[in-house]
Amino acid sequence: MIRSEILREIAPILRPHLVVCNIGLPSQELHSIDDQPTNFYMLGTMGLASSIGLGVALAQDKTVISIDGDGSILTNMGTLPTIANNVADNFILLIVDNGSYGSTGDQPTYAGKLTSLTAVAKACGCENVVECQDVDTGKVLQEAIDSKKMTIIVCKCDSGNIKLPVITRDPVNIRDRFMEAVKA
Repeated sequence: MIRSEILREIAPILRPHLVVCNIGLPSQELHSIDDQPTNFYMLGTMGLASSIGLGVALAQDKTVISIDGDGSILTNMGTLPTIANNVADNFILLIVDNGSYGSTGDQPTYAGKLTSLTAVAKACGCENVVECQDVDTGKVLQEAIDSKKMTIIVCKCDSGNIKLPVITRDPVNIRDRFMEAVKA
């Protein structure tokens, strides 16, 4: 499965929760699959979906799911020790590990070579780290939500993108409607 297929499969699971989605194609894919006011689409901040999601989780009680990519996590390696040292049991980080920088042309990442993001997360002190294959993502995500424990999920999948237009919604509108969803 490629990332867009995984997002299509987990969209119904995501719907009732706050979602912070990685920049570029992941946000475009989620927007086209199931645009919700509870989705915060990152439009230009590579590596920060996990950090922003953690901050939202620490600030309130609703379940927050950050969808990030292996390339973005590698760009902001400081996020994993920050997550480990600031436990929020309403936070789930779903790392879609396709071994490539999907939004910039599918150049390979080190996660597609020798670097295990599962091992890195554990080494940083994250206690509940689960690695799964693409076909098991929905089941693993639902189990993480039901556990009410902070969970890092590393979903191993195939590299590949679908063609989509950019998100035309104004970034201020994206922020404002997400903030209203957080307050609701």
